[in-house]
Amino acid sequence: MANVATTAVHILPINELTPAGFAPFGEIVRPAAAGGQGVPSKHPDNPKLVLSSDRPRLWVMQLPHVGMGFSKMARHRRVTQCLGSLTGGEWFISVAPPGDVSYNARPRVEDITAFRIPSGHLIKLHCGTWHAGPHVSGAGDLFINLENEDTNTSDNQIVMLDQECQYKT
Repeated sequence: MANVATTAVHILPINELTPAGFAPFGEIVRPAAAGGQGVPSKHPDNPKLVLSSDRPRLWVMQLPHVGMGFSKMARHRRVTQCLGSLTGGEWFISVAPPGDVSYNARPRVEDITAFRIPSGHLIKLHCGTWHAGPHVSGAGDLFINLENEDTNTSDNQIVMLDQECQYKT
């Protein structure tokens, strides 16, 4: 692997979030009108979740500003993950397709795609999708995270990239 400190930075153009553009990596969870208390609501676009543990975890992450660049990516091969800003601010995430699910696999820098997640939207990552983020341009943010209770200990593959990546802002 190349030394990230001496390799040219890979600049990622930021894509607007669309169902077609995000489909290889996951699904968009958009606001939907509710019918009121006790009234069934029809949400045809509910995300398809995979929470293989008997202990799903819904938690609030308090993320500090970590910058608009990264040199590692992670993935969860056996579980989906849902992320969204609780404060309603826009945020950014970079993703790469799951590809080879073996433990020795790694994403190719040229396959990484960056997205701007608009206010009021959450995302669901497919099983195995490589991801870096959430990233915010401000001081930090609060994020909702739905995953398994043991995701970060039993299903968390993290790899160093051959190049540092930065969002084109």
